[in-house]
Amino acid sequence: METIKVVFFDVGGVLLNNGWGHQSRQEAARLFDLDYSEMEVLHSFIFNVYEIGKITLDDYLDTVVFNHPRSFTKEDFKTFMFAQSEELPGLLQWLKDWKRSCGFRIISINNEGRELNDYRIKKFGLHDCFDAFVSSCEVGMRKPDPGIFKLAMGIAQVSTEECVYFDDRIMLAEAAQKLGIRSIHHQDFLSTKTILEEIKSSV
Repeated sequence: METIKVVFFDVGGVLLNNGWGHQSRQEAARLFDLDYSEMEVLHSFIFNVYEIGKITLDDYLDTVVFNHPRSFTKEDFKTFMFAQSEELPGLLQWLKDWKRSCGFRIISINNEGRELNDYRIKKFGLHDCFDAFVSSCEVGMRKPDPGIFKLAMGIAQVSTEECVYFDDRIMLAEAAQKLGIRSIHHQDFLSTKTILEEIKSSV
């Protein structure tokens, strides 16, 4: 613990909701009168390609939603998509304050499509708590690919012993753990806050 220099964070499910999760897609299907089953098959087929930056949000929507004539526009649908992003209670605002005196660099490692990623960074002021963003859409890899964790450590110029990683998904925390990164399964604001304060007090 004495050697920690960087704290890596996931974003969706930790600081913000997932933005375009299954509940949002269900609501979109209801609101826009879409065939949810068809939408989910097409979403599963193409979304990973969007998240690694190989296609645009318009390309994704052409496949998943606008594969049939619609009574609404792509801009209408994108406005709905962006509006699904919400801040989770507690941690984000606390982390912005904690960063000012913690002495650590804080870097995100997140799976996100470019347009949604850019929107969420600006909307929720994520520059105020992150020094850098290792986002799947920018680096062409997505978790649990070990390459994205190795790239993040290379960007930060830290070894596995010099960083800690928080993720709300156990599988993704375990993927980082396999590389030797101390990984924490984020479950709620208070438990993560306690761990971060312990890390700070130990250095």
